[in-house]
Amino acid sequence: RLPTEPPLLPAQRKEQGASPKTDDAADRSALMLRRFLRPCGGQSVRRQSTAVQESTAVQVSLEPGDFATHRLDRQPEAVAWTSKGELLDYYKLMCTMRRLEMASFAAYQKRQVRGFLHLYDGQEAVATGIQHALTNDDSWITSYRCHCIMLARGGTPEGILAELMGNETGHMGGKGGSMHFYNKAQNYYGGQGIVGAQVPVGTGLAFANKYKTAPGATMPVAISCHGDGAANQGQIAEASNMAMLWKLPMIFGIENNHYGMGTSTKRSSSNPDYYTMGNLIPGIRVNGQNVLAVREATKLAKEHAAAGRGPVYLEFSTCRFNVTRMRTLPCPLKITKDIALNNAIASKDELEAIRLQARVDVEAACERAKAAQPPAQAELLTNIYLDDDGKDEPPSYIRMPFSGDSVSAAEQQ
Repeated sequence: RLPTEPPLLPAQRKEQGASPKTDDAADRSALMLRRFLRPCGGQSVRRQSTAVQESTAVQVSLEPGDFATHRLDRQPEAVAWTSKGELLDYYKLMCTMRRLEMASFAAYQKRQVRGFLHLYDGQEAVATGIQHALTNDDSWITSYRCHCIMLARGGTPEGILAELMGNETGHMGGKGGSMHFYNKAQNYYGGQGIVGAQVPVGTGLAFANKYKTAPGATMPVAISCHGDGAANQGQIAEASNMAMLWKLPMIFGIENNHYGMGTSTKRSSSNPDYYTMGNLIPGIRVNGQNVLAVREATKLAKEHAAAGRGPVYLEFSTCRFNVTRMRTLPCPLKITKDIALNNAIASKDELEAIRLQARVDVEAACERAKAAQPPAQAELLTNIYLDDDGKDEPPSYIRMPFSGDSVSAAEQQ
């Protein structure tokens, strides 16, 4: 999992025939990582060992204020169990998410990413904790702030960045962009470009999960994630009412960053305790900056919903870091790092190596994404209609803003 030898220097990479054009950014971070891993006179040194082995179970105490509940018969446990291998996997994923969003923003500033860009940095513990409480049999749909959740559900930094740049090596072939990732194989139904529109669709996914499950069997759940800015919408109230009436295995996730797109919840909501807004629906509020707390709360919500007892409101108290005034809570990466250090799970050297390797990996992925090409013009005609056999049936004509750019199926044959 962690690098035991320093990465190759630029000259060594050149000797092995690597492309200098695509590896410049990786080289800069590789030099940093090489210096970190060889601090003693150029001799390789092993990281500090810790008392905890890779698979040894470790009990971690959670803070008393990490949870609050509404109409629920019990709270999440005050302790969480983890292991060195598991916690370092969480930290690696969260570091990769952070570097991915930083790279996305840098590319956006250079106009390499066009259109909208909605970032997730500061909320990494939410996506990571949810992913490790659910399985890929459980359905997940979210808002347009969806890059990091795509990464958690099987995406790669290169595929995500290439998609943002509109290139053919992107996960959607360069046709979805920032807001429309999707991975049916892992039951990820992507991002929605309309605020709150994912919640009724997520309720439909929960209905499908219940419909397809034999009576009495444990159901896969569905989770939809929306922000505090969408929490007062009527479509969410309607969807949650149906979910409760039909006892659907649904988790209504509210990623409460306390400022929506910039307006404080104190000014936008008469009831800022979003976990109570389901009325008769049970709710949990959790510290969304602690990945273990998020995992434990989501496990409890899943247990309740999958047993046929109906939906749960699950509010994650979190914040986004890309806007300065929203930095109201501690960094989730630092909290995870402190858990590892305070419980002797990992050393500072191991954690720093993970952070630096995430930077190396994402910078290299960004260069590869930039080197890719946009999709062919003929791709404008695909993924629109299906024939009676379920095969792609291109429309005869696609009108573009400038008539000279319009595409006809006949011209592409």
